[in-house]
Amino acid sequence: MDFLDLVKRRKSTRSFLKKDIPKENIETCIEAARLAPSACNSQPWKFVIVTDQQNKEKVVEAILSGIYTDRSGINAFIRTAPVIVAIVNEKMKLTARTGAFIRKIDYSLLDSGIAGEHFVLAATELGISTCWVGWFNESKLKKVLGVPKKKRITCLIAMGYAKNDSDKQKIRKEISEISSFEKY
Repeated sequence: MDFLDLVKRRKSTRSFLKKDIPKENIETCIEAARLAPSACNSQPWKFVIVTDQQNKEKVVEAILSGIYTDRSGINAFIRTAPVIVAIVNEKMKLTARTGAFIRKIDYSLLDSGIAGEHFVLAATELGISTCWVGWFNESKLKKVLGVPKKKRITCLIAMGYAKNDSDKQKIRKEISEISSFEKY
């Protein structure tokens, strides 16, 4: 598939079919993420894949608990996702940490985002829909997933086959609004 066609096809899906994703397809997405570039080749990420129904129910409850409750409807769709992926921020190499300290930029967050985008683009190519999730109860989710207290879950990816796959056009700013050449 042409890369721009792939990027145009990728969209956030919030309604999934009750259909399992073959493990080899998930592993293909992990491989795509593994190959992502990172500052000083630190690869500061770990993907925790949740597919077991009982475990997924606990994960969903943790995601939606407390002020993150599904009473407001925020992220309640995650209940329908056959797979939930947590991206855990791992330690960067010393050279990357030094650069991050000097520049005051957390490269590990950038790196995890790049790896996550590789993951969702690979899923799209396989006909699997995804949705990034950034609003969740991290402390409860860490307990359920066994993530050490000092580590951060940067985001989640809901994965599955879209219930309603529309060809709705993406609404995006014009190129002239988001870019310029030579100066701001």
